[in-house]
Amino acid sequence: MPHPLPDRYKVKKDKRSGIVNDPNGWWNDPRDLIAAIRRIVHVSVETVRIVNGLPDLDL
Repeated sequence: MPHPLPDRYKVKKDKRSGIVNDPNGWWNDPRDLIAAIRRIVHVSVETVRIVNGLPDLDL
């Protein structure tokens, strides 16, 4: 069974439209990818911090 992550990030061409989806072409500079990953990680960590700081719900 193929791993879903590498399969998701490969170049694909839509059979009907002919549109090519190349995830490697989204970034002009490889450092842009690193910057995007850093932002995603930062937002994720901050979200966990905020959620953990919320008071418990008394339901």
